[in-house]
Amino acid sequence: MGKAFRLPPLLVSYGYLALSMSLVGTYIALTKPLAVIFPLFLLAWMRFGVGGIAMLRWLRRPSSEPLLSRTTHGLIFLESFLGNFLFTVCMIAGVRLTSAVTAGVILSFIPAAVAIMSRLFLKEEVSARVWGAVACGVIGIGLLSVGPSEHVGTGPVLAESAGSQVWVGYLLLLVAVFCEASYAVIGKKLTAVMSPRRISAVVNLWSLVLTTPVGLYAALHFDFSVVTSGTWVLVVFYGLAASVWTVWLWMTGLQGVPASRAGVFMVMMPLSAALVGVVVLGETLGKTEFMAFGLALAGLLLATLPMHRKPAA
Repeated sequence: MGKAFRLPPLLVSYGYLALSMSLVGTYIALTKPLAVIFPLFLLAWMRFGVGGIAMLRWLRRPSSEPLLSRTTHGLIFLESFLGNFLFTVCMIAGVRLTSAVTAGVILSFIPAAVAIMSRLFLKEEVSARVWGAVACGVIGIGLLSVGPSEHVGTGPVLAESAGSQVWVGYLLLLVAVFCEASYAVIGKKLTAVMSPRRISAVVNLWSLVLTTPVGLYAALHFDFSVVTSGTWVLVVFYGLAASVWTVWLWMTGLQGVPASRAGVFMVMMPLSAALVGVVVLGETLGKTEFMAFGLALAGLLLATLPMHRKPAA
C-alpha cells in the first residue's frame, strides 16, 4: 500500500484562509437584501445569536489549555468589539448606503492595513513579495472604482442615499477596513494560547452581549410577520457563516501563517463580495473589473508561491 497523499501544512493553511475570506465576502454581499428588511442592530444581534447557539459546545475550556491571563481577556474583548461588533455594524450600514461592489473597492485596502499593523504591533518582517502582493490587491480591486457602472446599486435604500449619505457609507466601510485588520492581528496573538474553536465561541459570546440591549429593543419594535421563510434561511446562513465558519477557518489558518502574509488573503473578501453582487444582486461587472480580478489573484500567487533559494556554497 502506498502512502496516502497529504497536502503540505502551509498549503492547507492557505486554503483555510482563502475559504474564510471568500465566505466573508459572500455574506457581506448578501447582507444587502437583509439590511433592507431588518434594522441594523437587530440583524447583528440575530447573527451573534445564531452563532452562539451553534457554538455552545466550544465554550468549555479544554484541559490542555492554560487559564487565560488578564491580557488575554483584554485581547478577546478587543477582538470581539473591533473585529466582530464594530466591523459588523459599520459593514452592514456601509453596504446599505452603497453597493456590494463598492464595498469590494474599499475593503480591498484591508491587506495593506494588516501588513502595516503586523509590522507595528507584532514586529513581523514584511517581505518585498508580500508588499508587492498587497500593491497588486489594492491596485487591482481599486480599478473597480473607475468602471463604467460606477458601482452604484439599485433599490429603495440606495435611491434615498444619494449625495452625502453615500460618502457616509464610504466612511463606514473604511472604518470596517481597520476593524478587520485589527481582527487579523489580534487573532494571531490569541492562536498562541487558545484553540480556534474556543476563540470563535468566546469572541462571539462577547459580541452577543454587546448587541443584546440594542438588538432586543429593535426586536420589540419590529414586525416579524413580514419576513418570509427564504429570508429566515438567509439569516441562518449569515449567522453561521459570519460567526462560526469564517472565524474557525481564519483562526485555524493563522496558526501556520504570519499575520502579514495571511492579510494578503483578505483580498478574497472584496473579490467574492463583488462577484456575488454581480451574480446574485444584479450589479454590473465589465472589462475593468475583470482586470481587477486578475491583478488581485496575481498578488495572491506572488505572496504564496514558494521562493527558490540558491544552495549554499
